[in-house]
Amino acid sequence: NGGSAEFTKSAFKWKDGQLYLAKSTEALPIRWSRTLPKGVSPSTVTVRLEPSGRWFVSLLVDDPSITPHPPTQKQVGIDVGVSSLISTSDGEKVANPKQFNRLYKKLKRAQRALSRKTKDSNNRDKARLKVARIHSLIKDTRTDFLHKLTTRLVQENSLIAIEDLGVRNMVKNRKLARAISDASWGEFFRQLEYKCEWYGRELVKIDRFFPSSKRCNHCGFVVEKLPLNIRSWDCPECGTKGIDRDINAGKNILAAGLAVLVCGADIRPDNHSVKGQLRKTRKGRKLQT
Repeated sequence: NGGSAEFTKSAFKWKDGQLYLAKSTEALPIRWSRTLPKGVSPSTVTVRLEPSGRWFVSLLVDDPSITPHPPTQKQVGIDVGVSSLISTSDGEKVANPKQFNRLYKKLKRAQRALSRKTKDSNNRDKARLKVARIHSLIKDTRTDFLHKLTTRLVQENSLIAIEDLGVRNMVKNRKLARAISDASWGEFFRQLEYKCEWYGRELVKIDRFFPSSKRCNHCGFVVEKLPLNIRSWDCPECGTKGIDRDINAGKNILAAGLAVLVCGADIRPDNHSVKGQLRKTRKGRKLQT
């Protein structure tokens, strides 16, 4: 079912770009994902076996080639979602590729086939391996997509503001668990965090309870309730029409992030009274009550 082992410097040998584990006299046959910088040697080696039967070797190195990106004046606030994976303060929306949904039927067929196999049989092992490989495909395509997206965001922006969401608690909601897991918000935030650290970018997190979607980014009015089925709304305070809830959230997140960075402000949920709430009528009109 998989597992991993970690080797410190005394338990492996690194010679001429080849890796020798323990007392082995033969180098591991490795297909490298990328070449190591010249003169760099690993301090720790981790060998991992996945349930799909694939072996991976990870090398921990101090890479001097990782340097800060060129300065840029661009800053962005990011709101994560299920339909659109991210919506930014710039007005950009990146669709959620929904890798799990794309392969869901194929996975269910493989799981049903596995359940029908005789326990401890060779056919069951083959069926189990097929299920594991589909899971690996979902994971790999999802991770690759997120790497490309987070790398671009870090390259383009000197400051990135996000909400400090409690993803682990959010997936306890059975209605949203699969969608949130497929969107992989936790992995998205993890990649942003270490890439910002690597390349000298600023990552600012704001309070998860800050009303980013319900607050008008033009005048600061906060609507009491904004159901998820309302994707845009009109501000009854300043009269701004057709406020996209996700883009609006991105703009508010950026403004809050800048306040935290510049003033050291503690961004918390607004406590002042609000003047109403938005709801949908049967015809889909938005009313202020």
